[in-house]
Amino acid sequence: MIKINLIPYREKERKDNLQRQIVIIAGAIIIFLLTIVAVHLYLSADLKKLENKAAAAEAQLLILDKKVGDVDKFKRDKRDLEQKLGVINALEVNRSFPVRLLDGLNMLVPSKEAWLEKITQKGAEVRIEGMARDNGTVARFMKSLEKAAFIGKVELVVAREKDVAGVKLQQFVLTCFVNSKRE
Repeated sequence: MIKINLIPYREKERKDNLQRQIVIIAGAIIIFLLTIVAVHLYLSADLKKLENKAAAAEAQLLILDKKVGDVDKFKRDKRDLEQKLGVINALEVNRSFPVRLLDGLNMLVPSKEAWLEKITQKGAEVRIEGMARDNGTVARFMKSLEKAAFIGKVELVVAREKDVAGVKLQQFVLTCFVNSKRE
């Protein structure tokens, strides 16, 4: 029988097989590393884009914050101006009221029987201090005040007799409330 030595052939096959496996493994490792490098480069570029967008958004936010601050300042200024205009309008509406009040009081005071010494107004309340010949004159003056369109309510605070240059007179203090409708 003939004997053939197949060992070198099998060894050569094993070596070739081993080389093939090493090449495949090395190729797989190289492809894996190249994939990792490509993914890393892609993610790095994406990260830089996101950082640039974030920086741009931050800059835009600062600009918008400044604009919001300006808008808030304009709103405060507008509110202050509207408040000042409201005060000016109220003063304009009420400008002639004290003159009409004094004119109306002048018409209501009984001539030669009473005179007014002091008139004070605080808000809707008017305090009238004066002198009259007697209590009847004070009563007539109070009734004429109550009938007046610009006076709402009249109250007698004080009425006392006072001697002035030997003549007995009635000193009086009245409080009146002006009507809210000022013509």
